[in-house]
Amino acid sequence: MIRSLTKLAGIGMLAIAASTAGAQETFSSAHHDYRVVTVADGLVQPWSMSWLPGGDMLITEKPGRLRIVRDGQLLPEAVPGTPEVYYRGQGGLFEVVPHPEFSSNRWVYLTYSREEGDTSVTAIARGTFENDRINNLTEIFAAQAEGFSHYGGKLVFDGNGYMFLTAGDRQAPPVGTREELMAHPAQDLSNHNGVMIRLHDDGRVPDDNPFVGVAGALPEIWSYGHRSPQGLAIHPETGDLWETEHGPQGGDELNRIEPGNNYGWPVVGHGVNYGEFGRPIHVGISEEGMTRPARFWVPSIATSGLMVYTGDKFPLWYGNIFAGGLVGEQVARLQLDDSYRNVVLEETVAYGLGRVRDIRQGPDGYIYIALSDRNAGETRVVRLEPMD
Repeated sequence: MIRSLTKLAGIGMLAIAASTAGAQETFSSAHHDYRVVTVADGLVQPWSMSWLPGGDMLITEKPGRLRIVRDGQLLPEAVPGTPEVYYRGQGGLFEVVPHPEFSSNRWVYLTYSREEGDTSVTAIARGTFENDRINNLTEIFAAQAEGFSHYGGKLVFDGNGYMFLTAGDRQAPPVGTREELMAHPAQDLSNHNGVMIRLHDDGRVPDDNPFVGVAGALPEIWSYGHRSPQGLAIHPETGDLWETEHGPQGGDELNRIEPGNNYGWPVVGHGVNYGEFGRPIHVGISEEGMTRPARFWVPSIATSGLMVYTGDKFPLWYGNIFAGGLVGEQVARLQLDDSYRNVVLEETVAYGLGRVRDIRQGPDGYIYIALSDRNAGETRVVRLEPMD
């Protein structure tokens, strides 16, 4: 059964129903029929996935563990050498990312929340991965933004050896008039609240970052005006950096990130105050000097992991962006135009499986999804495979 084509936020949104056979583990979509296959279960709050050159799959668990899937089996023991994390509320162990030249340097990067005095911060640590353990783990960066939520923590490398880290606004409350909203920490370049950060692979600041040498601005900042960035990916065809972030009640965003740009939170947006549905937070949906999203969701799907598909298993999805949804319990497939810069169609895929925390393309060209329970229940990683 194919649901009717609807319009949402000016973009066509096509959803295809799942087959009732196989307990909704077999799906049809506009371009590809596919099945959902469990890769690893018995995990506790999986947050991020990556692969090593030899084929091992690494999975972070939010309570602070790093796990290995080898030859299709989840190894029973966690990897030693991970950092001590602040595991409370939204805090914990976040991303695991091998260095682009891992084969020669063996570096892996972990992002996490850690205590600092009576608060907590988002940090990056780097260590060498050998013999199924992390050695010489060293913290190379900690964001200057304090709080107990909206940590960000997504990390990617671009094709030039730089790494990008998301840092949330730490849920600093948006209040009042335009002038008060403009004074929100996410609009203040003297901190790391609600920013994209760009660094060298050792944590140093690149000389060509947009705010290097700007009085009162932190030089690590690449863009600002973000709320709770939960997805991050580089588009290999263009090199563009794409990001998804949570709005409050509605107003989740997909943004194409440009250096120095202000993405508006909390001055502009499409969300409303918690507990006061219908009461706007923002002064409007646009403001001079602020960048509007490439796509937004009302109601919210609680965006999570982000991926650009370039594999050969689903050829008609090549170059598409895939955005996970936590509350929406879905994946949004976002088709781009020929320039790979504008969203022209959205389709809901892989829905009804649970809260989607991360989505990645594996080295085998399949699509992997981490499903994470809010309450630390056992959850799983699954793989989308095309039907014969």
